[in-house]
Amino acid sequence: MTVVTLQPTTRQWWLLYAAAVVSFIPTFGYYLVGEEGILVNSSLEMWQRGDWLRLWFYGGDARHGVFANWLIIPMAGALGWEYAPGITRAIMVGATAIGGLMTAGLAYRLYQDKVLAAMAAVLCVTFADVLLYRGWLGYRDPLLGMLVFGAIASLWMAVHSGRVAWLIGTLVFSTCAFLTKGIIAYVFVGAAVLVFLVQRDSRQLLLKPLPLVLAMLTLCLPYLWFHWMIDDQAQGGRMASEISDKLVPLGLGAYVWKLVAYPLETMVRTAPVSLLVPWWLWRNRNRSVNQNHPAASAWLTDRSVVTALVIAGLAFLPFWLAPQSHFRYVLPVLPLLGLAFAVCAARQSEPSRRVLWRWLWLAVGAKFMITTVLFPYYQHRVRGENYVLTARQVLQRTAGFPLYSHDVSAAGLSVTAYMNIQRLPKPVLTFAPAQWDNAFVVSNVADDKLGTVVARYPLGANVLYLHCRGTACDTPAPR
Repeated sequence: MTVVTLQPTTRQWWLLYAAAVVSFIPTFGYYLVGEEGILVNSSLEMWQRGDWLRLWFYGGDARHGVFANWLIIPMAGALGWEYAPGITRAIMVGATAIGGLMTAGLAYRLYQDKVLAAMAAVLCVTFADVLLYRGWLGYRDPLLGMLVFGAIASLWMAVHSGRVAWLIGTLVFSTCAFLTKGIIAYVFVGAAVLVFLVQRDSRQLLLKPLPLVLAMLTLCLPYLWFHWMIDDQAQGGRMASEISDKLVPLGLGAYVWKLVAYPLETMVRTAPVSLLVPWWLWRNRNRSVNQNHPAASAWLTDRSVVTALVIAGLAFLPFWLAPQSHFRYVLPVLPLLGLAFAVCAARQSEPSRRVLWRWLWLAVGAKFMITTVLFPYYQHRVRGENYVLTARQVLQRTAGFPLYSHDVSAAGLSVTAYMNIQRLPKPVLTFAPAQWDNAFVVSNVADDKLGTVVARYPLGANVLYLHCRGTACDTPAPR
């Protein structure tokens, strides 16, 4: 396959990629955001318990994936748990950057074009949602996306090169993705397998004995994990119920609106390139393919593009049709879009490619402004810094008495994480036992069953309530 040589040069595209990745670095110093406290709290609790096989959270087994925690625990244990929020984000940024490099590697193997490969890497890290938020946020999603795409890319390389050894990568990446966020990983990889089985030359390779053995081993590993490694069959049911919960309808009107809004939201979150591609399609709708303008309007017929888009479409479909879902669930298919959009851009005129280049630099420049000025200001004035201050105040107020946490809101998770870090080497906070007295408990709601509310701490739109029972209520509030 041949692709029009692009300008800017390969070096310039990689410079843009590097700038995009560097723009994530300021986020390492942010206060906790959203539900980032989940990974911080669970990793610290697993470390204290010495149990890396179960996701310990607030004193119980959360029955969820632990691979992200496996990456966080050794680094935080070595550098200090006060750096856990930044370490968690660094891992996710690394996953985002590696996903871009994987896309570049796959693009180069398919097209033998270094510029196209570099552009594909750039597009993967400059999708608006990835660049501005999802690519650095300390959730499992960036890691899951990289691992799932690694499995798909390994599968693709196997059928492209005819080498079965690549399928070992599919096995390893799929297993790590499963251990990151459960059986949902197999939805994406399964979509890729179905697409390649439809293609005759790919099917001839995948249906040979050794690939079938590797496929069976890949599918058996979750069973081995549940029944041998952790001896907990309920974890599989917990993961399945998490998926089934998304299928509960919220009403006809809400569902219709979701069907309309989800693809539109996807287009916005994959800007700026997603806004240019429809324009290129419209502009080239009547342009025929000729030697002077090679395939400017026919990139959609390129076999690799079709393969990428069909895999992405099949994986996207369940989340689009499900009554409840979020854009972050489809992060694993974004590298496939990056590959397809890179080929599309390569087939456009030089002025069109330069427009894309300028838009991407503008996006990266805006990202630097947001990460170094706007978001730190927001965290100082609205929410973020107040989590640390509240944690300190609660610990001062409760000094000398047992303390528990019943706050599972995003803000409460952050405050609890900071309290856990500041309390070290004491054990992490957990839910209160069935019977307790002479102690304090924090919650995101005022609940008489928990005791008397002795303090309220505003946390942006939320409030953290401090309850007490017994002699703990007699301690005076610090001045």
